[in-house]
Amino acid sequence: MSRNSYLFTSESVSEGHPDKVSDCISDSIVDLFLAADPESRVAVETLTTTNRVVLAGEVRGPKSVDAAAMEAAARRVVRKIGYEQDGFHWKDMSVEVHVHGQSADIAMGVDSGDNKDEGAGDQGIMFGYATNETEAFMPAPLYYSHLILKSLAKARHGGLVELGPDSKSQVTLKYENGVPVGATSIVVSTQHGKDVKQSRVKEIVLEHINKSIPAGWMCPDAGLYINPTGNFVIGGPDGDAGLTGRKIIVDTYGGAAPHGGGAFSGKDPTKVDRSAAYASRYLAKNVVAAGLSDRCTIQLSYAIGVSHPLSLYVDLHETGNIDPAKLEQVLSEIMDLSPRGIREHLQLNRPIYERTAAYGHFGRTPDADGGFSWEKLDLVDRLKSAF
Repeated sequence: MSRNSYLFTSESVSEGHPDKVSDCISDSIVDLFLAADPESRVAVETLTTTNRVVLAGEVRGPKSVDAAAMEAAARRVVRKIGYEQDGFHWKDMSVEVHVHGQSADIAMGVDSGDNKDEGAGDQGIMFGYATNETEAFMPAPLYYSHLILKSLAKARHGGLVELGPDSKSQVTLKYENGVPVGATSIVVSTQHGKDVKQSRVKEIVLEHINKSIPAGWMCPDAGLYINPTGNFVIGGPDGDAGLTGRKIIVDTYGGAAPHGGGAFSGKDPTKVDRSAAYASRYLAKNVVAAGLSDRCTIQLSYAIGVSHPLSLYVDLHETGNIDPAKLEQVLSEIMDLSPRGIREHLQLNRPIYERTAAYGHFGRTPDADGGFSWEKLDLVDRLKSAF
């Protein structure tokens, strides 16, 4: 039996969180290769720790994107995020590049040829989700967790020197009859200067919380936690090592929907971990925006080297007014869900990925240059007409 009244919590982390620094660097390498050659293959992981960045992975692309170019990209990203600390500084940090050519066995399975179309870059399952509980068709706890940190980051980049780049948020919302009605607790931890008092940190953070959540949704004072440890001066990779792909729930739906397990950052769009997750979100969002259901989960599955999905599954969570089986058929007809079909439909072979690495891959506004193309609502009319 489904529950209609409950508490649900999601968290977000800022671009300065160690894992997000790693994600941003990895995606900057993806963009570097795709800008030079849209058919590049990239799978690059990043480790960040005290004054050290390590890149490792496999690529196939132009020789102009060499170790020096990748090191320069890593330094640019760290500088853009804002790290100029003794323990992590864009200029002083060591950058090691251990990136080599793509496996010939993987390339053979993925590349198209005379007798076969291009195959998926790996096996796996991918999920997309949408809900009408926010204007971005995202789960509300995650949506507002992201907004708080984006607001703080905007202020910091605008000259608020009292705060550092590393921060985390967590929002617990109360649902009544399946609808979010307010916060019961909010947690925000943010790095700050060594001379900044906690009273000032709380003043700053509270202002940005109030900007970010709906009027009347503020949690009780007893449920508000701002820097609950009492001090957060040492932050970023100097305080905790970071790795690409460790924040996949932050990247997607905050735990409100299933996750296939594959990370996105550092991967070119032949990797269905990324491209098929984008496609399934795109379809789910259009289903909800078309008014066919209040919530929608879509699963896709693939096998390495195989050019078509093995399955497409739709769950409308008992909020739809149509037959999910018919919807599955319609979705497979209105979009080619082969790896190449996804990339061409969403125009993914472009340098648009660094911007996705922080504050979620979903619930964003499509950019004029094709960024976040999977957030478009251009299938709504076709879906409406199909039913």
